[in-house]
Amino acid sequence: MRQSGLLQTGRVRRSTEAKSGLMDGASDESVILRSVRATLARVQKKNGKIPRPAVTLSFAQSLDGCISACHGSSTAISGDQSMLITHQLRAMHDAILVGINTVLIDDPRLTVRHANGENPIPVVLDSRLRTPPTARLLHQDRPQAIIATLPDASKERELKLVKAGARVVRLPEAPGSGIRMPDLFSWLRQQHVDSLMIEGGSKVISSVLADCLGDQLVLTIAPKFFGKNGVRAVDTLNCVRSLSQPCLTNVAVEQLGDDLVVWGTLATDDADQ
Repeated sequence: MRQSGLLQTGRVRRSTEAKSGLMDGASDESVILRSVRATLARVQKKNGKIPRPAVTLSFAQSLDGCISACHGSSTAISGDQSMLITHQLRAMHDAILVGINTVLIDDPRLTVRHANGENPIPVVLDSRLRTPPTARLLHQDRPQAIIATLPDASKERELKLVKAGARVVRLPEAPGSGIRMPDLFSWLRQQHVDSLMIEGGSKVISSVLADCLGDQLVLTIAPKFFGKNGVRAVDTLNCVRSLSQPCLTNVAVEQLGDDLVVWGTLATDDADQ
């Protein structure tokens, strides 16, 4: 029987050390995973002062900065070794967030099927409740999916999603359009989600960077070019701090197969180093 709420899943508030998702034990943990784990632990120590989960941005892009070959298409980007790291990272987080376009185009499962560990809680940004009741992330052996939407979204669609097993939460609208990300993150923190992984798409990645809501980045760069029709990973950044831009510090790089994985701490270029 599907669990009816976050706290009934018995999987939140796990210690960071218990979320490795490793296939061969902690002794085989990669440098990337150790670094991510350390940052999660550091951020979670000061969670009382930060009204949101510890946030990891993790996505794959081409050499020319695209996450898809064209709009509306699902594109395989990273190789097998990078994909394994992605699934291990999922197992280290309480929840995983994607936008509605990712759900409609990729129909992702967002599970840890290529690694050991528990599946994270799926969270979908869906201001108009376009998530299909048949979406795969609603029908996995996992915690109840959360659909974040706006106050005026369709009640009829909400009923269908709830019947399919989702939990729908209505949150304030951001200036311009979409859901206010700080309000969503604060709500997740109140639900005892201590760590959140974000995989995309472009609008979600851009919003997190612009609002300075991320703590670290794990970026897989595949040796491919998608050209002018490609969907760029980062869209326009209307930064909350008009004179600053997001940047990466404590940068490290590792080659996995043909891919390069770049990771580090997210900061702004006016922050004290």
